[in-house]
Amino acid sequence: MSRITKEIFDFLKDLSQNNNREWFETHKAIFKEHQLATKKVFESVKEGMQIYDDIEKMKMFRIYRDVRFSKDKTPYKDFFSASMSRSGAALRGSYYMHLKPGDAFLAVGFWDPNKEDLLRIRKEIEINASDFYEFLKAQEFRADWGDFSGETLKTAPKGFDKNHPDIALLRRKNYVFVKPLTDEQLLHEDFVKQTVSSFHSARPFLNLMSDILTTDLNGSSIL
Repeated sequence: MSRITKEIFDFLKDLSQNNNREWFETHKAIFKEHQLATKKVFESVKEGMQIYDDIEKMKMFRIYRDVRFSKDKTPYKDFFSASMSRSGAALRGSYYMHLKPGDAFLAVGFWDPNKEDLLRIRKEIEINASDFYEFLKAQEFRADWGDFSGETLKTAPKGFDKNHPDIALLRRKNYVFVKPLTDEQLLHEDFVKQTVSSFHSARPFLNLMSDILTTDLNGSSIL
C-alpha cells in the first residue's frame, strides 16, 4: 500500500529550510519523484473512500505559492496537499489532506461557504439544531474530529437572535472539522487506512449538511 516515506518527509523539511528558487531547481528531479509518490498516496485514499462515499474527483494542489497578495514571499509550499470532492449536486462537502512535517492534519466540511449556503445552514440551526448535536456527541465522531474549527463571529449574524440557545453554532463562519496528525501518524504504514477510517467517520456530518443544502426549510428538495 502507498505510504508517506521518510524520504518524502525529509524532503519537505529541507524545502522548508531552503525555500528559494535556486535550491528548488537543483532538487527538482527528486521533488517530482516525491510528488508522484505522494499523489499515489492521495489516490489510494480516494480508492478507499469509494467504498463508503461517491467521490467525484481528487485534486492534488500545486507546490507553487501565489505570493501576489501575501507578505510571505517564499515561492514554494513546504507541504503536499489534496482535496476530494463528493459527486453530484446531492452530495455536498469535501475532504482535505495536508501533509507537512510538524503540522499535518485532515479536514472535512465546508470552508468559506457562499452566502446562500451559509444562510441556509444557519436557518436550519435556528429552527432545530438537534441533528447537529447528535453527531457532535457521537463517540466515534468525537474521537476522530472533536468539535468545529475555524473562525466565528463576535456577535450574532445579522437577522439572528444573539440570545438564541444555539448561538455558538450560528456564529460560525465555517463548518469545518480538523484532525491534527503527528509525524508518527503521517509516516505510519497504515496512514492510508487510518485516513480513510477518519473520513468515513465524518459521513454523518456530511450527509446531514447535504440534506440541509439540498432542501428548503420545509424539507422539500430544491434539486
